[in-house]
Amino acid sequence: MTARILTEEDDFDNGGDLMRKRTAQALTLALLVGLGAAQGPTRTGSADQHAAAATNKAAVQALKTRPYQVGTASWYGEYFEGRPTASGEPYDMYDLTAAHPTLPLGTYVKVTNLRNRRAVVVRINDRGPVVPGRIIDVSYNTAKVLKFDAQGIQRVRLDVVQPKKPAPTMALLREPVLER
Repeated sequence: MTARILTEEDDFDNGGDLMRKRTAQALTLALLVGLGAAQGPTRTGSADQHAAAATNKAAVQALKTRPYQVGTASWYGEYFEGRPTASGEPYDMYDLTAAHPTLPLGTYVKVTNLRNRRAVVVRINDRGPVVPGRIIDVSYNTAKVLKFDAQGIQRVRLDVVQPKKPAPTMALLREPVLER
């Protein structure tokens, strides 16, 4: 197979591929030039303005990391082993799961032990806790990972974990033709 360079005459023969390529190149160049002009000079403003910008970035980062909830967690174990959870699946004290009163079932939550900073991501599969003042009941294994299984309760921070978006896939409009 030999490669061939596209010329102006090929524009109509290939359904306008050359025209589309040149238009895309021109638009890309215009966009890059426009972005460069929009940025302006690289070092303007005083040190105070740069410090204010850094403070704004820190404030935005703090907002992004604001916890969903902070409070007391407890764990539940052997007594509930095998019993149905609110999601319908049997409770397994060795799974990394938890019970929360309001979060949708199936939600993933990062639970951080505020005493030792250990953290683990769990899946909400049950409703609870039933004890007033507690924000989450975790499985025995989760409490063990967070190292509060001996205490029974611990102050924690909850952060909802956003599910990762699936990788984009390419749709095939027709079967590829393989050359022999």
